[in-house]
Amino acid sequence: MRTYYFNLNASYEMCEKLYLSTNNSVILYSESGERIQLPTFNLRPFVTRLGLNGRFRLIITSENKVFSFEKIT
Repeated sequence: MRTYYFNLNASYEMCEKLYLSTNNSVILYSESGERIQLPTFNLRPFVTRLGLNGRFRLIITSENKVFSFEKIT
């Protein structure tokens, strides 16, 4: 398994795009600079009225499937 960390800071208006049917995934860049494509449904539980803010940890299996995505701060 591989672990990636992200600092996300997006306004609520930007996060509204996560709910459009045409957006099934987003591209994020980890703190180490790696480009990661993540299904939008992994982000949706963390959107608040202030948007999407905080530090997150993504754990990927050896088959490149999301094992966990969680807010850590």
